[in-house]
Amino acid sequence: MTDRTTPSEKCSANVFSNKADAVKRRAVSRFRLAGTTAMLAALMGGAGGAWAQSATPASTIEVDVIVVEGRRLTQEEISRDKVEAIPGGTGLIVNADLEGRANLTLSDALATAPGVIVQNFFGGNDQPRVQVRGSGLQQNPVERGIVVLQNGLPINRADGSYIVGFTDPRQAVATEIYRGYTANRLGATVLGGAINYISPTGSANPGGEIGVEGGSFETINATGRVGLAGEGVDGLLQVSYGQRDGYRVYNSSERVSIDGNIGFNLSDEISTRIFVGYTDLSFDIAGPLPKSVLETDPRNVHPGPTFVPGMPPSLQFPGPNVLRDLPGRDADQIRIGQRTTGDFGAHVVDFALGYTYTDDTFTFPVSAGVRETDGGDVNAVLRYAYDPNEGTALPLFEATANYVFGSADRRNFTNIGGEKGPQFGANDLEASTLSFSATLNLPLGDYLMLSPAIAYARATRDNEDVFGAPTRPTISFSPVNQTARLPDGAVPFVDTSYERDYDGFSPSLALSYRPASDHLLFAAVSRSFEPPTHDDLLATVGGTPFSSAGRPQPPNPTFPAAAFATPDLDAQTATTVEGGWRGRGGVLTWDAVVYYAWVEDELLSLRDTSGAQLAAVNANKTRHFGVEVGASAALTDSLSMRVAYTYQDFAFRDDPVRGDNKIAGAPPHTLNAMAGYDLTDAFRVQTEVQWSPEETPVDNLNTLFNDPYVVVDLRAAYDFGDVVTVYGDIRNLFDENYAGSTLIVDRVRQDQSAFLPGEGRAFYGGVKVRF
Repeated sequence: MTDRTTPSEKCSANVFSNKADAVKRRAVSRFRLAGTTAMLAALMGGAGGAWAQSATPASTIEVDVIVVEGRRLTQEEISRDKVEAIPGGTGLIVNADLEGRANLTLSDALATAPGVIVQNFFGGNDQPRVQVRGSGLQQNPVERGIVVLQNGLPINRADGSYIVGFTDPRQAVATEIYRGYTANRLGATVLGGAINYISPTGSANPGGEIGVEGGSFETINATGRVGLAGEGVDGLLQVSYGQRDGYRVYNSSERVSIDGNIGFNLSDEISTRIFVGYTDLSFDIAGPLPKSVLETDPRNVHPGPTFVPGMPPSLQFPGPNVLRDLPGRDADQIRIGQRTTGDFGAHVVDFALGYTYTDDTFTFPVSAGVRETDGGDVNAVLRYAYDPNEGTALPLFEATANYVFGSADRRNFTNIGGEKGPQFGANDLEASTLSFSATLNLPLGDYLMLSPAIAYARATRDNEDVFGAPTRPTISFSPVNQTARLPDGAVPFVDTSYERDYDGFSPSLALSYRPASDHLLFAAVSRSFEPPTHDDLLATVGGTPFSSAGRPQPPNPTFPAAAFATPDLDAQTATTVEGGWRGRGGVLTWDAVVYYAWVEDELLSLRDTSGAQLAAVNANKTRHFGVEVGASAALTDSLSMRVAYTYQDFAFRDDPVRGDNKIAGAPPHTLNAMAGYDLTDAFRVQTEVQWSPEETPVDNLNTLFNDPYVVVDLRAAYDFGDVVTVYGDIRNLFDENYAGSTLIVDRVRQDQSAFLPGEGRAFYGGVKVRF
């Protein structure tokens, strides 16, 4: 590989690089850095840009004239400077740092980022739980709590929910992370912040590349990319395909993704880029296991509760019957967008417009049934930045207006052997969010900067129940013979329609101090605002491992019960204080942030002792305390090390039921450490350790815990000149038996099926060819 950077440049631990000397400041000023607000980046230069869509907006790229001490300034250095100038928790992962990893997953890509916790559910890219600072921690399978972007345009639906499997780290050239209030300028006022995946462009990646991988669990991956560049125009198209049988019984998955963009320089001042994307994702849901089964047979699936005569059957190893219900997910999304930037000296105007269409069929266990949701979302963003001073990484003033609107049809069916049974629900859903933000970055002398900001968001969530029948059908299976149908039943129709409005201000104030060019200290206080999603507001309830929603007593087909709950939820808000230090000394670089958040009305998505879904609730008062540290060291020209550490202490505050217990699902300590060594210019080896050293509560009453674990990986890569690279991985070298994640339950039994096994030892290999 010709573009080999030094070990220090190849560390993606969100470190502050020593690139802020006067010469570089003069060079960076050529870019007209009119803002570092996340999501909404200027098109990174249209045809001349190196990356497709940074989340640092309004940047005009003139790569051909950027030279520092005889060396061209790379887009990584430019983006890192802008991201790290923000006084708060930010990070940049450059996917060149992930080269040589076979079967690269979302967990692999984000493991290097402190503050981002990824817990695997079923392996691969299928459906991990992603949370930042605890926002959306208890929401799964549909995620919320983070705004997820691709090239600055949202993957989230208009109500804030998203399908995490739509993101593909293999198709990103870099990933920008904005934790907490640093994402407020995007309209991302949630506690967790935002993650933006950036695609490559034809100007920076001309030519082509193909790759093939294979390995354990019948894994096959194939990727292809081609980029072209001409005078004032460039384009890039990339395709990926992956399929695997999986580690466990009933664990197969398949994924197809197409991503492309084309950029135009319309004039010296105006550039535009058009994005298109399509993802088709399907996977089996192997489901959780009781802890005793996890320890003895982690590759199996749960057969449902055990019947014991004379005792309640739902309390004996409660959990879903996976092979009877065949849960899984089939979802696809089409994405179309454009971003146009006008750079008029000190004034930069940026406009973006995007549309996504999502079709999602989620087959839950019988307790929730089969849910079909399809609909489209439109997002429009208008941004202005004013930067009268050359050589600054942040503009003096920036403002953003963001509007997203979406509608969807939702239909609910009973689950009979993984197929749709009688329909019991139909809803027309609409959601919108209108947000405004404004930020000042005021220099206070040569070393201090004060950054006051204000953001406002107004959200609507409307649901019209269009089911129309007088009763909702129910089905049930025998607790004694779990595949034998009992007589069908029905419950009276209860209208689930609602109209909910939410609005809130999210002010922030930050002070940053730069005592030297390679050190930045900061402190900030901020507010966050997070309205509930439709999945919080409309939930199936009353099901059991033997019966559908609305049938809490399986043998009784006429027992009156609700099939849906529509809780009257408040928006989640928080006040957060944080401080941090980014710096460099000798061979060591570091980025450390400490935060404390007082959260009100935290949104909790709960399950009962059988694992069946309950309605979402607002916790009264909770607190989130955390430490996020990334560090790297280039010990020699050949040896480098990196550490990403996250500490999380999330707890209830004087809750009438849960007291001051820990909030379930958040591992207290997460450590990812890597050591890499270049044996030659062409041959490199690496070892990586993922360590969770302390038990994690499974339930909010803190009666059941997930055990600590440590997983060790080894990998190696060899370059045959500039054209061919071969690489291989050994994952989970010591075949650790562990739960990568768990269900999150309010009140749990010790024998409950709640643990999701991590994958055992695996071998992967691949080859990549460039032309």
